[in-house]
Amino acid sequence: MEWKQSWHDDYLKWICGFANAIGGVIYIGKDDDGQVVGLTTYQKLLEDIPNKVRNSMGIICDINLLEENFLKYIEIKVNPYSVPVSLRGRYYYRSGSAKMELTGVELNEFLLKKAGKTWDDVIEEAADITDIDEKSIAQFIADSKEKGRLPDTTGLSALQILDKLRLVEGTKMKRAALILFGKDPGRFFPNILVKIGRFGKDGSDLKFQEVIEGNLVYLLSEVQVQLNYKFLTRPVDFVGMYRIEKGEYPVAALREMLLNALVHRTYMGAAIQLRVYDDKLSIWNEGALPQGLDAASLKIEHNSRPRNPKIADACFKSGYIDTWGRGTLKIISACAEAGLPEPEIIEKEGGVQVTIYRETIGGQIGGQIGGQIGGQIGGQINLTQRQDEVFKLILANPKISRREIAEKMGINESAIQKHLKALTEKEMLERIGTKKGYWKILDKK
Repeated sequence: MEWKQSWHDDYLKWICGFANAIGGVIYIGKDDDGQVVGLTTYQKLLEDIPNKVRNSMGIICDINLLEENFLKYIEIKVNPYSVPVSLRGRYYYRSGSAKMELTGVELNEFLLKKAGKTWDDVIEEAADITDIDEKSIAQFIADSKEKGRLPDTTGLSALQILDKLRLVEGTKMKRAALILFGKDPGRFFPNILVKIGRFGKDGSDLKFQEVIEGNLVYLLSEVQVQLNYKFLTRPVDFVGMYRIEKGEYPVAALREMLLNALVHRTYMGAAIQLRVYDDKLSIWNEGALPQGLDAASLKIEHNSRPRNPKIADACFKSGYIDTWGRGTLKIISACAEAGLPEPEIIEKEGGVQVTIYRETIGGQIGGQIGGQIGGQIGGQINLTQRQDEVFKLILANPKISRREIAEKMGINESAIQKHLKALTEKEMLERIGTKKGYWKILDKK
């Protein structure tokens, strides 16, 4: 809904934007607070506006004259159109409370959507079965066995397997087939690659980088290998797609971050960019979130709305992803289980960026700590950031309860219990008594 005090031809862009989105209403003769201010030229506008809409866009809107407190104003009701609507060759779209002009990749996706297609469902006329890597298909099938979602492919040719996955029409390859299994998808589309950079304290301090190019099945494996051997301080065990091993970062979180980027990116946009810092790791992919979904929604239960449904469906059948929009929730859960801070999920520069933070080293906890609290902890003890916070709260108040710690740190009691258990196993704490007990700081000399 829009309120305008008077009519300007520039508002035709709003009408175009409403028609291309979910429709809307524009009131002419109302101020920014929705109060009627009235029109003196309403009779002329009732004739001019319908003609301008029809002549410039070829659509028809309901134009109504309304009255309130003896003041006349006009209502323009715009219905959504199933075909794309342009204003003098330009396309506008209403997103939230903003009007945007569609160009480039966004315009391409919009026109495909209006035609009942998605980018990955389009036939790539220049490709054929010889452009498909059968080793990637074999790896895809092997990865799918644990979940058992893929139909039986025994004895089938590569073309028949692609047909079962709905990635071909006859012998013609869809774009999704090339993204998933292409020998050289970069020959058909730009930036089918992942850029990994190792940075120091900030984004200007680039130490070294790698560029990994290939189809989705290859990228999913090779990016993890490169991370393990070149970029992470403490290597993690990437053996098997579904195992969770503790390392510098939780494998489950890294895997979901990479899969989300590969499945939901805009494939005609920029490359996926993965940045490794001393204290965090982030991954960014181009592609705005669907209308009605924002970064905050990704941190709570939400529906799956894949940008590339053909690619997403194949990845579901392989067991790489599910179809319930749980990818970001898995990232958050994996970090919580590892005792790491909550990941940051933001919309940035026309895409989505997910950042996870590594555990911080408590360093040396030595010397005399709170004389009256007791104990001396010498040497060097490795703590996560959360464990360090819990320990400091107990140092300040040995009688503090689990609930009080949870309230002060803003996390749930079950997570606090895990941190307390870890500190106990490190022989830093000992619980004396139960409900009315206290925490004893152990002597580590």
